[in-house]
Parts: sequence; C-alpha cells; structure tokens
Amino acid sequence: MAETFYITTPIYYANSLPHLGHLYTTIVADTVARYKRQRGFDTYFLTGTDEHGINIQRAAEKEGRTPKEQVDYISGELTRMFTEFGLDTGHGGYDIFMRTTEPFHYEAAQFFWREISKNKTPKGNDTIYKGFYEGWFCAPCAAFKLEDEYYTPEGSDAPFCSVHERPLDRVSEESYFFRLSDYDEWLIDTIENTTGLVRPEARMNEVLSFIRGGLQDLSISRQKSAVSWGVPVPDDEDHVMYVWLDALSNYITAIGYGNDERASIGFDKYWPAVHLVGKDILRFHTVYWFSFLHAAGLPLPKSVYAHGMWLDADGRKMGKTLGNVIDVDVLHRYFQTDAVRYFALRDMVFGQDGKFGYENLIDRANADLASGLGNLASRTFSMITKYRDGAMPSGKITEENYLNARRAGINPDGQEIVSVVTHARDEFLRRFDNFEFSLALETVWTVIARIDKMISDAKPWELAKDERQAETLNSVLYRASETLRWLAVLLYPVMPDASKNIYAQIGLGDDIAKIDPASLTWGGLAVGTKIGETTGVFPRIEKSKVMSEINSSDQLSVDSGQSEPPAVAGGLTQSASDVQKDENNFITIDDFLKVELRVGEIKVAERVPDADKLLRFEVDLGEDKPRQILAGLAEWYEPEKLIGRKVVVVANLKPRKMRGLLSEGMICAASLTEDDTPAIATFLEDVKIGARLK
Repeated sequence: MAETFYITTPIYYANSLPHLGHLYTTIVADTVARYKRQRGFDTYFLTGTDEHGINIQRAAEKEGRTPKEQVDYISGELTRMFTEFGLDTGHGGYDIFMRTTEPFHYEAAQFFWREISKNKTPKGNDTIYKGFYEGWFCAPCAAFKLEDEYYTPEGSDAPFCSVHERPLDRVSEESYFFRLSDYDEWLIDTIENTTGLVRPEARMNEVLSFIRGGLQDLSISRQKSAVSWGVPVPDDEDHVMYVWLDALSNYITAIGYGNDERASIGFDKYWPAVHLVGKDILRFHTVYWFSFLHAAGLPLPKSVYAHGMWLDADGRKMGKTLGNVIDVDVLHRYFQTDAVRYFALRDMVFGQDGKFGYENLIDRANADLASGLGNLASRTFSMITKYRDGAMPSGKITEENYLNARRAGINPDGQEIVSVVTHARDEFLRRFDNFEFSLALETVWTVIARIDKMISDAKPWELAKDERQAETLNSVLYRASETLRWLAVLLYPVMPDASKNIYAQIGLGDDIAKIDPASLTWGGLAVGTKIGETTGVFPRIEKSKVMSEINSSDQLSVDSGQSEPPAVAGGLTQSASDVQKDENNFITIDDFLKVELRVGEIKVAERVPDADKLLRFEVDLGEDKPRQILAGLAEWYEPEKLIGRKVVVVANLKPRKMRGLLSEGMICAASLTEDDTPAIATFLEDVKIGARLK
C-alpha cells in the first residue's frame, strides 16, 4: 500500500474577492501535491472557503445579499480563478474544494465540540466553560484583540486593529470559553520537541514567544442574537461557534471525521496533514489548532509551514491606495499559467517575503523560460528534424571518433553530462522535499546553462557540414534531448503544461505525472524515437507592449476611501501642517530635558510576523545589551538595508508591548510628504554610540 500524504491550504475567508495571496498559496500546495503523486504517494489535496462569521454577515449586508448568496458568490469566484490557473480537480489539482456551509461539516464540527468538552485540560480542568466576555473584537481577524494588538488613532472613539487598521467592535456578552491558558506548558514542550512541527524555525520562535507571553482563555462562541451566521453550538441554540473553531475543524471533517458522508475518504488514512498558511494566520493554526486537537484526543498535524507575503517590486506592501496591487485577472490575461507558477516559486524563498511586479515577471519569463528552457527545447528538436529527419540519433561515440569529438569540445564518453544531471536531480529532490523551491529551480537552471554551453561550443550547424563529425553531432543532439526528458519530469510539478508539451515534442507518450523523478536513469530515451511537432513552449513576451496594455487597461483601481493612519507606529512623525501655532503647544527647556535622545546603531532589523507595518530592531545604545524597539516603518524600508545605520532613539520612553513583543524605546523619524512618508533621523558624521543629543 502506498504511503499517504495530505496537504491543505487555508480555507479562504469568503468575505472578499480572491487575490494574489490565495493564488500563491494554492499554487504551492498544488505543486507539492503533484510532486508527491509523482513520487508514488497516495495524495489528498484540500482547499476551499471559510463561510461563517460576523464579517460575512456584514459583507452580505453591504452588497445587498443574504449570507448564503455572499459565500456562494465568493466561492464561485475563487473556483473560477483556480480553474483558469489549472488548479481545479479537472486539471489535476485539488481533490476537494471544501466549504464550511456543507451539511456534513455542521454535523462534524458539532461532534468535534462535544469531543473537546468531554476531556480535561493538561492541568486537569474542564476544557470548555460558560462565562461572560467583554473586549475588542476584529471582524476581519475573527478574533478578540489583546491590548498590544490594537492602537487608537487621534480623534477616534474606538481602537483600530493593528493588522487590518479598521475600527474594532466592543463586544460584551455571554460566551463559551476554551481554557487555552492551561495549554501553555504543553504547547511549548510539544513545539520545541517535535521536529518540523512549525516551520520555518523563525516562525516557530515567534509562536513560542507568543505562548510565553501568556495565554488567555479563548472565547469560542457568539450569541446568535449578535451573529446568526454560523454553526450552532451543540445543545445550545442561543450560541454559534467561534468561526476559527468551526473553520479549523474543516481539515478533519473534509476527510470523514465526525460524519458518515465523507467517511469513505478516510480520516485514519490521511490524517495528519501538512498545512500551508500565510504568516498572518500562523497563531490560529498552531496555538489554537494544536490545543483543540489535543483536547479532542487527536494527533497534531505533521507540519504547519508559514510562508511570507508578496510585496511590490519596490519592496512595499501591496494595497489599493498605493495602486500596486497585482490583479489575478491581468495575470491570467497576459501571462502563461506556467510562467506565473514558475515565477511564484522561483522568486519567493518559501517562508520569506518576496517581490512581485509585472515587469519582474516578464523579465524572469523571458530570461529563464523563453531564452532558457524554451529556447533549449526549440533549438534541439529543430536540429533533430533538420539534421536527422526527426528521428532520435544514438548518443554513442565509437573509439575511432574520439579525437573528432574532442576537437569539437565534446567528452566522448558522456559521463560528465550524466554526472551533472544526476547531481542536479538528487539536489532538486532534496530541496523540494524541504520546500526549498527557489533553490531547487536554481539547480535545474544550472543544467540548462550547461547544455546550452555544450551546444554553443560544439556548433552543431558546423558539425552537420562534416561527415567525420556525424557521431559527434548525434551525441550532442541525444544528450540535449535526454537532458530535456529529465528536466520535463523534474519540472512537471512546477510547470505541468510546459513539461507535458516538451515531453510530447520529444516523442514520448507515457503519463509524465506518474513518473517518479528519482527513477530517472540516463539512456532511457530510445534511439529512433520520432520527434513530435516542434512548437515554441514559451514565446518571448514583448515587454513594452504588454506593460503599455496593462497600464492603460484600468485594471488597477484606487480606493480613495481608504487612508493610512496619520502617524507611523513607533516613530516620531508629524506633518508640518498638523503643527498648531497656539502657544499652548510650547514647551519649556525643562520639558525638553525630560526626553532622553541618544545615538543608537541598528544591529538587527526584521519584519514582525502578523504585522504588515511593524519592523523589529535591536539597537545598540552603548549599554550591556542592545534594546528591542518596534517601529511602523515596514512600508517604506527594507529591514536588511537599515542594519548598521546610526539613528536617534528616545531612550527613556516607557516600554510597551506591541504584537506580543516589548518595545524599549522609539526610533525618531520625520515626515517627508503629506502622506506621511517617513525619513529616519540619522547622522552624516561618525557619532559615538550612546551619545546624548543636546
């Protein structure tokens, strides 16, 4: 019996239209699923939509729809996008598009609740209890917010979510609670001692830091009078389930847990899964999900892998107000699906942030695909058609022709090429198994460069003029073709259509999706194989023409109704127009002297997970150890470029928690423009670290 493999994307929240983030995560999951099927695994691939909660109610009301009409519309748009990009079942993609409004899910989610409630916490208390909750709730996050997870803009009556930058709702009502606080020690021990459970390591450390900061019991229901759109709490029709408890359980209900309808899929067969998630929802998929599963007596996932977010070509967060959003319909209209897949996997190091721009995509597609892989295939098959009547020649060079081959720069025994492609195959598989897609593809392109060099050095068009070099020409054509056979098999999970195209042009008819790349051996391409019809795999993209059409097509809409907060969190920024001339704003020298401004040097700079605007710094102020400071500068600065810069720090600012991290000062910055674009205060001279500004 084949080994099983179960992979999931998040089920995407059905309150808004699909976007690049949905597409990217699903491309990655689809690629992994195809790869695992190639390797012989019995693979199951889930994606879908999360369709309950107050945010969907509100979205429906805004659009004049019922909640069911709203989720049907969004789910329909998402499946349309997946079909256009070949990610649906019909194109060899996902096995199920899961929807949490399915009747079987209602039944199974309620069963999951009951199983959780039966058991005790690791500290011996009841897992679920009824109480009263009062706090700030973010509808887009579907979560109550802690003090360090929101801020209050000037002039606002309500605080704003630090993630979505929207006003929070004050909720005060009866609620069921999950006793999350009892799971802290168990979570820390489990995550620290289970290799690969939370990946990458940097994200794991963030999860551990959050847990060590203290866990509060989790409200897991809303009163039906406030939120009617949800799964009813078992035995209490006045409450509906907290959307994250309902949503997370889909990963097990879809494969038969707690219901008869899906039982044939095989919960015991496929669980546990590998979850792919964005870093913004990592906490829900680890702290909450792990605790729910443990409470129900179920195994944890094999792994939760958090990827980064896409920034624009300049390294800025994408948003409608900036006009830098990548439109998935534009991608579909102007670019081959396989080019989009290749770019997404090649240009983002999985687990880190990446840059996505139309021009970047065009440049990568032209360089690597049109001029690289596509050109290699086209020139190789064209030469076989021209010089060998479309029949695959032998790659062997007899001893009497060794010297001729060497004169043409070709190693007669071919072992060098065999060694190169074999090493590349093994390295590709190793990298792919570790989700290092970018490095895996980089390895493949070194092989393409090597074969291109062989062809350029040998000059087949010259060899064809000399009968004495017939065997040399044959060997060049065979080695290039056999390498392309290997590459087609290796690249199938990444570029399924292009790989099938190349494979067919070689003249091969077996199912490439079922060939285990680890089984590839040199010489598998039979002499005499008739080349198929030669067609261009990746036509070159006319950059200026395509960009002109994209820029003039009005695809990028600007939502003028959304504006950024007036100040940079963690920095000292203020527009000059906001400065009041009233003498009440004057301060005395004594007031000024209370502020301790010191010179600091940035030693560490990195993005804060789940916070699009925040950067985390470690700043040397000449003290025993660097200070940790958080600043809302992520939209304007690439963190790695700030390392080593000397900055002005408010050193005596009272420390405060932000996003679960303690900020021990403030980095000073000034507004450059009316839209509050900041410039960090720094020095031209070599000022001593720790020096006080006077």
